[in-house]
Amino acid sequence: MERERLNKYLAECGICSRREADNLIRTGRVIVSGQTARLGAVVEEGQEVLVDGKPVARRDRKVVLLYHKPVGVVCTERDPHEKRTLSNEIKYPLRVTYAGRLDKESQGLLILTNDGALIDEMMRGANGHEKEYIVKVDRKITEDFLKRMAGGIYLRDLKVRTRPCRAEKLGEKTFRIVLTQGLNRQIRRMCGELHYRIVGLKRVRVVNLQLGDLKPGEFREASAEEIRELWNCLKKSGNEGDSHGSIGKNCPDSGAGANLK
Repeated sequence: MERERLNKYLAECGICSRREADNLIRTGRVIVSGQTARLGAVVEEGQEVLVDGKPVARRDRKVVLLYHKPVGVVCTERDPHEKRTLSNEIKYPLRVTYAGRLDKESQGLLILTNDGALIDEMMRGANGHEKEYIVKVDRKITEDFLKRMAGGIYLRDLKVRTRPCRAEKLGEKTFRIVLTQGLNRQIRRMCGELHYRIVGLKRVRVVNLQLGDLKPGEFREASAEEIRELWNCLKKSGNEGDSHGSIGKNCPDSGAGANLK
């Protein structure tokens, strides 16, 4: 979306007519990127628009959301046996779905979008897209543990060896790991094979998109620049094949710390 008059944008979102949109703006009921809008304002791609505190968006607009999934939220839209599902937790005017799950006990960055092509590209495990995690375990981390994690672990229940990856010690019981595949509960299974139990797991990066300072339960729209860089990274990693054993080969390292709160 190019720069567009705010009243026209609200009308095309189906909120009201342009004249009524001007009244909403005049009475301070429209917020654009955290600022109360003024008459004659324009809106650009990636800006958040709220009317009476609720986000609005065009139904045909492609969006990418960065969501800090809290522990306890299940990556499903509906499940009669779970109280905390994505559809219950996230209130957004467009229907979005996740590209890459996080298990119920884990927290961190979850990508949500209504762009089917982007989901397909991100879910192709063979392309080796990077996902970065901060992990806290119940025992002291040794050099042997890091070496074996980085070299690949044979998962007996899945009968598969994990791809080589990067594992880096951050604290006595905390490490960073960057994966280029997405097996079910992969890090938990890898640690379990080495007799370590995970007590905290947070995803802090998916390709170039970073969790940053989003608090659990918060989400934001990715900027147009972030989405362009994401597509560039996906295409690059798809052309180069697997990016085993390196942090940030296809995109910059996040430089994330070890905070698991």
